Amino acid sequence: QVQLVESGGGLVQAGGSLTLSCATSGRSISSYAMGWFRQTPGKEREFVASISANGVYAYYSAPVKGRFTISRDNAKNTVTLQMNSLKPEDTAVYYCAVGLRFGRGGSSLREYNNWGPGTQVTVSS
Repeated sequence: QVQLVESGGGLVQAGGSLTLSCATSGRSISSYAMGWFRQTPGKEREFVASISANGVYAYYSAPVKGRFTISRDNAKNTVTLQMNSLKPEDTAVYYCAVGLRFGRGGSSLREYNNWGPGTQVTVSS
């Protein structure tokens, strides 16, 4: 079982940047795709970005493509989401999750398990 803890959330003005980190423990994540999702009250959890186990492939949802960058450091068992040009509609709780073993990553919730507790991101206008 992998434990995940997200950090780096907070309050930022529109146009600003935040860097979210996902620290993992309990088992190496180097063989697993990893993903970031977000959720707002009353809405389903939605895909934000994913990265393949080897870090070669990265996928982004349309709303964040070009503004967010996902990366990973398998030696440190961490995953990072760099968020630039933030918009009020990016306000949500952001979650990190473990994907498929040797996976390339993807947008389906069904591919992920072992979720972190989330970190709140609030973007003011």
